[in-house]
Amino acid sequence: MDEVPVNEARYRTDLAVRRSVLGDGHVDRAEVAATDFDRPFQDLITEAAWGTVWARPGFTKRGRSIVTLALLAALGHDEEVAMHVRATVNTGASRDDICEAFLHVAIYAGVPAANRAFKIAKDVFSEMDGAKNAR
Repeated sequence: MDEVPVNEARYRTDLAVRRSVLGDGHVDRAEVAATDFDRPFQDLITEAAWGTVWARPGFTKRGRSIVTLALLAALGHDEEVAMHVRATVNTGASRDDICEAFLHVAIYAGVPAANRAFKIAKDVFSEMDGAKNAR
């Protein structure tokens, strides 16, 4: 598969946004795990999600985080919900913000989707609190 050349300066900027939200550890693991098969996908999400959407003016990172969590929960993307709950330490979205987002999910996307999202968030909070207390 031929690689499409990317604008390296723009890509570095996009990657910096991705790192600022998801954290260096997550991005480093994704980059190490990337193969020739899925590297184009990693490039796509870095450029489209992080460079085009997350770097836009208008919403703050906190606002984007809240909207993203609601959408992922509504669509049942459990692993992505957990990843973005973890990312709230970098975006400024609070646990109260997450609760409010999931309440909206319950009304507009269904109680089962919100129930699952609350469970995932509670598990992630427990994991995060345990790591914080272990220090």
